[in-house]
Amino acid sequence: MIIVAEELNPFKIAQAQLEKSAKVLGLDPDVLEMLREPMRTLEVRIPVRMDDGSTKTFTGFRVQYNDARGPTKGGIRFHPDETIDTVKALASWMTWKCAVVGIPYGGGKGGVICNPKELSESELERLSRGYIRAIAQFVSPLKDVPAPDVYTTPQVMAWMMDEYSKIVQYNAPGIITGKPIPVGGSVGRGAATAQGAVYCIREAAGVLDMDLSKCTAVIQGYGNAGHHAARLLNEMGVTIIAVSDSKGGVYKKDGIDPDAMFEFKQKTRSVRDFEGAKNITNDELLELECDFLLPAALENQITGANADKIKAKVVAEVANGPVTPDADAIFKKRGIFSIPDFLCNAGGVTVSYFEWVQNQTGLYWTEKEVADRLDRIMTESFHAVYDTSGEKDIDMRTAAYVLAVARVVESMRLRGWC
Repeated sequence: MIIVAEELNPFKIAQAQLEKSAKVLGLDPDVLEMLREPMRTLEVRIPVRMDDGSTKTFTGFRVQYNDARGPTKGGIRFHPDETIDTVKALASWMTWKCAVVGIPYGGGKGGVICNPKELSESELERLSRGYIRAIAQFVSPLKDVPAPDVYTTPQVMAWMMDEYSKIVQYNAPGIITGKPIPVGGSVGRGAATAQGAVYCIREAAGVLDMDLSKCTAVIQGYGNAGHHAARLLNEMGVTIIAVSDSKGGVYKKDGIDPDAMFEFKQKTRSVRDFEGAKNITNDELLELECDFLLPAALENQITGANADKIKAKVVAEVANGPVTPDADAIFKKRGIFSIPDFLCNAGGVTVSYFEWVQNQTGLYWTEKEVADRLDRIMTESFHAVYDTSGEKDIDMRTAAYVLAVARVVESMRLRGWC
């Protein structure tokens, strides 16, 4: 399948990436056909009583892509532009993400078409509870375990966990991860996605012989993951020279203090007009000269239209699907080192797995235990992908796919599916 620059359907991109790895693996066409589409796709309608007394009906989705390696796992997005193809793509990437870091999950994803910024807290709670009621018969702690994603929060997860517990009539913290700590959440979960990405960046700097104390970073998307990534990189000596959000970005050559920026954004709801920094557009931010570029926003941010303008030495994909296949090809020609999304941002699902294990056993770990376990998994996974890339002379994304797809197919074979 060929993806032209202007065709940015995320699921077609995911399928193209899968097919590329299938060629490297010499995958049987019948097996590839099984992997090209989700095993189960659910669409639901969710009636919600609004504060003014009216009832509004929202459309939601849940996709269970492949469960050969274990229960499906994946976040829930509340977004006005949510589509079934986006959810299918993300469920696909979750399948490979869990496999590449070796945790016993399959891939899933969910979403609701809504703008949570336009909902009151009580409306948001009713929508959250309505969504979990709509999908309750399709999920369980041993079947499909949701988590937070874009515009969903630990509080939303707590409401959903509580609603599911009411349905099954027992306390079921393992139904969902990313919860607040008092109701079964794990320490370290809030920063986990960023922490995993920073471990990958650290290892990339090692193999590329880069001195982190002399490096600069640019971060697109200053939400939870972007802020934590900035803070953690800054603690390692990296200078953060630019950040952005949905309203635009700012650039400051001598460095931005991550915590001061976070406080500023909390007050103003934007990174724009930060003291001592120059306002820039998101496009300008992506094209800044830097050592590390971290796309931590949404899909399809770097495409064939702008990949030749990227001046970063390393692109670390904190978001899901921020780089398209045609951009990958340009990166390879230009020698830009890329840490693919489903390796780079796997810290979140890995610590979600830790949370689920703790919920299932009732034994809870310290923050150091969580960080040490995450460091080991991310470091081993990075080098497994890096070594595969070198051995097969393929780019890092294809190498990650090759490892992940091979693991999923082996589980399918052992179970007698193929």
